[in-house]
Amino acid sequence: MSTGAVRQARPGQPEGERGGLRTALAGLTTRGRSFLAAGVAAAVCAYVLGQSDLLRVGLLLAVLPLMCATVLYRTRYRVAGSRRLSPARVPAGSEARVHLRVDNVSRLPTGLLMLQDRVPYVLGPRPRFVLDRMEAGGRREVSYRVRSDLRGRYSLGPLQLRLADPFGMCELTQSFSAHDTLTVVPRVEALPPVRLTGEATGYGEGRQRTLALAGEDDVIPRGYRYGDDLRRVHWRSTARYGELMVRREEQPQRSRCTVLLDTRGGAFRGAGPDSAFEWAVAGTASVLVHMLERGFSVRLLTDTGSSVPGEGADGFAGASQESADAAGLMMDTLAVVGHSDGTGLSRAYDVLRGGNEGLLVAFFGDLDEEQAAVAARMRRRSGAAVAFLLDSGAWAREPYEGPAPVGRSEERVRMLHEAGWTAVSVPRGATLGDMWRQADRERGGVVAGGTAAESGRSPGTGASGWEARR
Repeated sequence: MSTGAVRQARPGQPEGERGGLRTALAGLTTRGRSFLAAGVAAAVCAYVLGQSDLLRVGLLLAVLPLMCATVLYRTRYRVAGSRRLSPARVPAGSEARVHLRVDNVSRLPTGLLMLQDRVPYVLGPRPRFVLDRMEAGGRREVSYRVRSDLRGRYSLGPLQLRLADPFGMCELTQSFSAHDTLTVVPRVEALPPVRLTGEATGYGEGRQRTLALAGEDDVIPRGYRYGDDLRRVHWRSTARYGELMVRREEQPQRSRCTVLLDTRGGAFRGAGPDSAFEWAVAGTASVLVHMLERGFSVRLLTDTGSSVPGEGADGFAGASQESADAAGLMMDTLAVVGHSDGTGLSRAYDVLRGGNEGLLVAFFGDLDEEQAAVAARMRRRSGAAVAFLLDSGAWAREPYEGPAPVGRSEERVRMLHEAGWTAVSVPRGATLGDMWRQADRERGGVVAGGTAAESGRSPGTGASGWEARR
């Protein structure tokens, strides 16, 4: 279980401190103010009546809350607090535990401590704890749980301590400046393994290697570098270029997958964890994780043209050892992604048309005829393309209103089918696993039918491009 880093708040002056005396007096409780008022009143009466004994009583009543406030004000900076998240990144709907630790760094014991941590309302009620008297150099540890059904990045803190004297005359609040961030990422659904069209271009059973030497006359040499094996020197190229040239090593290439998320504000209606847009975000996260687990080089692309992780070749994730970092970066991006102000998909199309992007998986909202045409052109001939279309109008309908009328979603699915896409319409409440299997069946039917038409065999006997692994 991963944990977040502990942030230690150093004892010091709290934020917004203006003056010691004013702060100390502002911390007087009702009991302390009553004692102070009674003492002042007794002192005035003693002065008017000439009663010295009453003056002593009045001074005692007035000085006691002031002394408590002064002592408490001086000792409150000798308490340190820290916070630890376990874990610091959780899926929506899952719980995270927050561990709080309070240390008494002074040589004097503390009184009753009331501990409170500030958390956003969406994470639950504000946690409050009462800590008993803490000995010199002692510490106390408490914990609480937070949970959110809404993805996002939430700030926890600052931690607040309310210190009280033994007589209950004064209570002062100490705020620590340290904050921690809890990242709630979209839910990830495990997807069934299927063999995607185009997989043979780079990974798994069809891992392809770029040969540097396919024959004596087909050599792609490079300049000699310090440390290269001299047995790899290609003497014919060396004689041609006048410098040492070596044969390139075989470079394994990873299959590429681009996951496109439509974030246009006008393409989705409704809000909340059960909305169409949240389904699309969760589906995007699930596909990204699924493809990374299968060894693909992946990237996240939005309708704005922004690409994540944005490093490596053409913005794809790098080597396999960087997959975890790339997954974390893309999940953090999806945790805070929102609706864009754009109205079209042209920027994403400009990014995709630059070359062969391998497999393309897209999550679209409502598409008008123009944007459906743009989406149809995104499909490259050498790679497979899978589209999940969410009819946000149907998703926004109440359950008791009955089935949604047939809209333009089916027409858009037909347009994408004609362009070579494997497109499925996502009804309200559907799971991504079911939609993933449906796309597998539709892709298999198209490929098998095409194979049967070309070879004269009956449909269903051909090998599906989305054939499930056995």
